[in-house]
Amino acid sequence: MDMVLWTLTMGMALVVGLFVLLLSAVIYTVFIDSVLPPGIQEPGKLRLIFGIQVAIATLGNIAQNLGFGPQVTVIRYLRRKVLASMRKEGAGLTIQDEQFDGVPVRVYRPQSAATGGARGVLFFHGGGWVFGSINDYDHLCQYFAKQTGSVVVSVEYRLAPEHKYPSQFEDCLKATLRFMKTAADYGVDNTRIVVSGDSAGGNLTAAVCLRIAGMEESPELPPLRAQVMIYPALQMVDFNLPSYHQNQMVPLLLRTRMIFFYLQYLNGDMSLAGDVMAGQHLPVELKMRYRKWIRADLIPNEFRVKDHSPSPLLTQDNDVFDLIKPSLEPTFSPLLASDDTIKRLPPAYILTCEFDVLRDDGLLFKKRLEDNGVPVSWSHVADGFHGIVSFFDNGYLTFPSGKQAVDNIVTFLKDI
Repeated sequence: MDMVLWTLTMGMALVVGLFVLLLSAVIYTVFIDSVLPPGIQEPGKLRLIFGIQVAIATLGNIAQNLGFGPQVTVIRYLRRKVLASMRKEGAGLTIQDEQFDGVPVRVYRPQSAATGGARGVLFFHGGGWVFGSINDYDHLCQYFAKQTGSVVVSVEYRLAPEHKYPSQFEDCLKATLRFMKTAADYGVDNTRIVVSGDSAGGNLTAAVCLRIAGMEESPELPPLRAQVMIYPALQMVDFNLPSYHQNQMVPLLLRTRMIFFYLQYLNGDMSLAGDVMAGQHLPVELKMRYRKWIRADLIPNEFRVKDHSPSPLLTQDNDVFDLIKPSLEPTFSPLLASDDTIKRLPPAYILTCEFDVLRDDGLLFKKRLEDNGVPVSWSHVADGFHGIVSFFDNGYLTFPSGKQAVDNIVTFLKDI
C-alpha cells in the first residue's frame, strides 16, 4: 500500500513539475523573450496564439527528452490535433485527395463551376519547410476555391529535416508541371494557372515560377498566368535588413527562428547559425555583388530605420561557405535570380506585413520585378504580423486584417 501511495505521489509530483515547467516556458517566452510593438493588431490574441505555439514546442521538447520521439515529430502531431478541432467542412465543393506524379495533392473543385475554361490555382503551404500540411490550410484553400470559382490544388510536399532542399522545390515543381499538362481534365484553362503560397510556400512559388520561366518554350507549357506570394522568404544572404532588425523578437516568426528554418531546409546543420546570423557565411566579394539587389536603401523610405547599419563585410570560414553554397541557387533564394530570368516571370501579387522579419524580402522582390518590367500588385498590412492570413476565419482568434488580406487576394484572382 505504501508503494502504491509513493508511486501516486511521485506521479503527481511529476505532472505538477511538468506543468510548472511548461507554464514557466510559456510565460518567459511570451512576456519576456518577445516584443509586441505599438500598432500591431490585437496584441492579446497574438500573445495567446504565440503562447499555444510555445506550449506545443515545449511539450515536444519534453516528449523528446522522455524518449517519445523527435521534437519535430511531436510538434507536428500536437499541431495536427489542435488544427483538426478547428477544421471546417466545405459546402459547394468537390474535394479529392490525389497523387500528381507521386506528389500528394488535394484538389478543390467548385460544384457550380462552368465546364472548361476555369482558373486553376496551385497552393504551397507555409511552415518553414518543416511544419505545415494540406490539412493545416484546408479552410483557406476551400475559401479560395469557393470565392473565386477556381480549381485549387494544394500540394503536400515533403518536409525537412527528413527531406532537405531541393526535395520541397522538386515536389512543387513536379505537381505544377503535371497540373499544367492535365489542366483540361479538371475543367481548367491551362493559360489561367496561378501559383501561390505563404511564407516558405511563397519561396516555393517564386522558385517554381523561376524554373518554369527558364525552361525552353514548349507548346504544352504555356506561361503561368500569375504568382501570388504571401509574406515570402526569398533570401538567406542578409539577416540584418531593417525588417529583421525591427521585428527580430516579434511573434509569430522571430529572427532566430527564421534562421533555424532556413538551415533545416538547407542541410540541418544548426552549428552554422552563429555564422549566418553574424553574416560570416559569405565571401566579401559575394556580399558586394548581392548588394546590387539586397540592401536597405532599395526599400521605400518609410520602411527604413534611422540608425540601421548594413551587414558588416566580415571574412568567412571556407568550410562554412562550402556548406551553405546551395542557398545561393535561385531556387533556394529567388532574390538572387538573374535579370534575364526575372523579366520572364508572370505578373505578381505580393503581400507584406509591417511587423514581419520577412517584410523586406517581399519589398526587395517587388522592386526587382518592377525594375525588370514585371507587373506587380502589392498589398501591405500596416498592422499585420507574420502568419496573419492563417487567422482570417478562426472564431475568437480571427484577425480583421487577415480577413481583409485574404479577400484582397480573392479580388486579384477574380480579375485573372
